[in-house]
Parts: sequence; structure tokens; C-alpha cells
Amino acid sequence: MAKNDKTSQDELKSSIWGGRFSSGPSQLMQDINASISYDKRLYRQDIAGSKAHASMLAAVKIISNDDCHAIHSGLDQIASEIEAGDFVFSEALEDIHMNIESRLAELIGEPARRLHTARSRNDQVATDFKLWVRDLLDSIDHALADMQGALLDKAEAHADLLMPGFTHLQTAQPVTFGFHLMAYVEMLGRDRGRFADARRRLNESPLGAAALAGTSFPTDRHMTATALGFDRPAANAMDAVSDRDFALEFLASAAICSVHLSRFAEELVIWSSDRFGFIALSDAFTTGSSIMPQKRNPDAAELVRAKPGRIIGALTGLLIVLKGLPLAYGKDMQEDKEGVFDAADALGIALAATTGMIHDMTPQPDAMLAALTTGFPTATDLADYMVRELGMPFREAHHASGAIVAEAAAKGLDLEEMSLDALQAIEPRIKPDIIGLLSVASAAAARTSFGGTAPDEVRARIADARQRFAIQ
Repeated sequence: MAKNDKTSQDELKSSIWGGRFSSGPSQLMQDINASISYDKRLYRQDIAGSKAHASMLAAVKIISNDDCHAIHSGLDQIASEIEAGDFVFSEALEDIHMNIESRLAELIGEPARRLHTARSRNDQVATDFKLWVRDLLDSIDHALADMQGALLDKAEAHADLLMPGFTHLQTAQPVTFGFHLMAYVEMLGRDRGRFADARRRLNESPLGAAALAGTSFPTDRHMTATALGFDRPAANAMDAVSDRDFALEFLASAAICSVHLSRFAEELVIWSSDRFGFIALSDAFTTGSSIMPQKRNPDAAELVRAKPGRIIGALTGLLIVLKGLPLAYGKDMQEDKEGVFDAADALGIALAATTGMIHDMTPQPDAMLAALTTGFPTATDLADYMVRELGMPFREAHHASGAIVAEAAAKGLDLEEMSLDALQAIEPRIKPDIIGLLSVASAAAARTSFGGTAPDEVRARIADARQRFAIQ
């Protein structure tokens, strides 16, 4: 039998819209109404939802077991056709739901027309979309865990590698490369928490809510909820078909996550620049110039840095679509998917590219150490010494340390190059035990407070993170 032929399409439209309509829509109406170009990616979820619905209808004796078996067999064949690339999608049939239902009618005839009993496209699309977003959240969690693993491995390998820590992009204090990378492990951990929270909240089934008010058929919504892996059916039918919080929460969490990725990408751009040279990226994640043969551009990082624009835009767009909608369903809500799909694609490629760059990047220890010879990164350690060993109030010690920094700058020396006499000329109470404490290695090793940059503390936090985030 021919697939999705015009006669069967017209018949299906007539059966769906009913006798209220005597003619079909204009081409322009079909163009603005059709969503099959993007919502066809919901086909797995649509088939799963329809199979669960058919099984429930048979269990409560609304349809026969034979009809249920025919529906399941037909849906399985449709899934195979779509996955093989043999399915013909029709814009005239508007969306994935009608495309599948039309093909099912071609394959099994009358039983297909019983499938839509006790449901509406309103609860059908909400169910499909929730299932798709739930699958997406699971895949994002795996991707974030992979990225955390890459960061943990790199941090562990470089827990002792000294580099400048910055504030205002000015040299602040010495840290280790491993310590710096661990900051992103924690950021990604919060991202995973937000996505997990969103998943828990979305896991209520809209299926069986019908158009907005439920159904008079003796359905079992708990059965379909369980079959589809939901925790429970949504408690209010009107809310069930109106709710797009799950899409908003995904987009909000994705926006925050993409900003984290962008901040890391910006550091990769800075670190790999000629002026810093803290890391090197291979040919796998850089490109050249069409005119300047010497260039190695960190294009992968720059593109990751740009992705929040798309994702934040999708969040803003959906918020604006929903902000004035009365309950329950309006066709405006068809605009809920493209932005989510685009954001999902953007976040997915950004996660993959960033994880790839983490594996790929090679730290450059000489450049990192050279950067620690400017900016007086141990000035705070000098002030801390005065507080700890001389009993000075911190503000007094801060002032004295600043005066010593000014003297060192005037002489073109690092703090650890200043003689004891020169230090005592500004603060006479300084003792000989200061010698050796102002090296960058000593300064980093001294920061043993929980979460500090001391190498042993970094290793301890790496071990803790592997356990907290279940990453080996």
C-alpha cells in the first residue's frame, strides 16, 4: 500500500477535524500550521506513548486485545521505517502525531482509528515532549559527567603545576592548574543538580488528560504513567496540557550551563593566546587563517563561547510565548519546540567540543611560571606573615605589605628577591624566618584550608569529587 497518499491524508484530516469543516485550509494556513519539519524528532516518544495508551485501552476493555496487538505491530513497523529512512513525512499532515496515525491507518485499517479514544493531541504532544526532554536531560547528565571526568583527570595530573590566579584579569595569587580546573568541576556539578531537579519535577504524565478536562472513559492513567516511566500522572488535566515548565526549566538550566562553558572557553582563548601561552591546543581544535599563514585560532573555544546567545535566546523566546497565554492550550504552544531543539543541539555540541578540548589541551609550565614573576603574587602572603608571626592587625599588615611592594616595584625586584635589610627598613619587626616564605611555591603550598590551592588539598578534593559525583 502506498505510504501517506493524498486520499488517506484527506480522510484522516476529515476524521480528526470532523464535519464542522467543509473544505481544507489554504496553502498559507498549511505552511504556518505545519510543524513536521522539526517535531518529527519526537517519533520515538510518540510511538512509545501510543503503545502505552493502546495497552491501557485494552486493559480496561475500551478496545479489544486484537486491536491492541494490531496497533503495536503497526507502530513497530512505523518505527522501523522511520529509522531506516523509508518513511515519507507529509507537511499536509501537520505534525508527527498525524503522520504516524495516517501511516498506521494505512497499515492496519480500522484499529488505528480506535487509538485516539480517550486522548487528545493536547495531552499527546505534552506527553511526547516531556518524554523527549526527559531523555535529553539524561543524555546531558552523561555528557556533563564525562566532562567532569576529563577535568578531574587533568587536574590530578597537574595538581602541583603553578600558575597565576587572577582577579580582574590581574595577577592575584599563585594557584595550581589542577586547582583552577577543579573550579569547573564544581560548576558542572551544580549544572547536573539543576538538570536533575528539572527531571524530577517533569516526571508526571500528561497522558489521559485529553483536551483539558479529562475523559468520561474508564481509563487508568496510573497504568500509562508507570508504563512510560513517570512517577505519577499529573494531578490536574488542565495543568497537564498547559504546562511547559519542564521546557522552561531545561532552557534555564541549559542557559546557566552554557554560560559556564563559555567562561571556560574564554579562559581557553586567553590561555592559548600568544601573550599568555599557558596551554596549547592541537590541530584538532584550532583553525588557520585564509591570509595569515602563522595563525592558529582557537575557533572551537570561540564557538562554544558564542552558544549562550542561542540558548538564552530560546529561553527568552519561550517565556514570551507563554507569558500571556490563558489556560489551557493555544496554538501558540506549537512554538515551544524549535527553541528547545535548537538549544539542545547547541548545548550538546558545546559539551562535546569542550570535553574534547580538555582532553586535548597541553599545559605549558614555563609560561605559567614566567607569568608568576610579575604582579607580586605573594604580597598577601607577606601580609599574612606579619599577622601570624608579628601579631599585627591585618589592615596594618596590609599597609606595610603594600609599601614593600611599592619599594620592590621601584627596584625592579620580586618580593622574594628583596633582602632582609630592605624588608626591615619598611617594617623593622620582620624576622629572618621570612626568607623562603615568599616564593610562589611556598605561597601555594601554604594554602591548606579546605578547598584551598595547596597541592595535597587539591588532591583531597579531587578524591572527594570523584565520590560525590560518582566519577572514576
